[in-house]
Amino acid sequence: MARYELMIETHFSAAHQLRDYPGDCARLHGHNWHVNLYVTCHELDDLGLGIDYKVMKKELKAALEPWDHYHLNDVPPFDKINPSSENVAAELYKEMAKRLDNARLHVSRIEISETCTAKVTYWP
Repeated sequence: MARYELMIETHFSAAHQLRDYPGDCARLHGHNWHVNLYVTCHELDDLGLGIDYKVMKKELKAALEPWDHYHLNDVPPFDKINPSSENVAAELYKEMAKRLDNARLHVSRIEISETCTAKVTYWP
């Protein structure tokens, strides 16, 4: 069975601090977070597309809007859980799955990079 995986990348800027972290990351600091969104499908639509990249970009931009240029610790759910890159990836995955998953498409994974040398990949 054929399988297609489509990916888009974007970024957002946000500050955070890790509660109870025994080091520098406990202090307020910011990142230009890089995001890769992956969507898989087994069938193409009538136009020969898995999903229009424009749709992926629009939905990802909307999902990131509440975080972009904010202090993540002030924004739910990070007002209750630490805004680690792992938690950011997991929460973004859940939001993108709500927005994009259907009978034909499935969000397969999210990659989040705080810096060019540190990245986390989340998939359930």
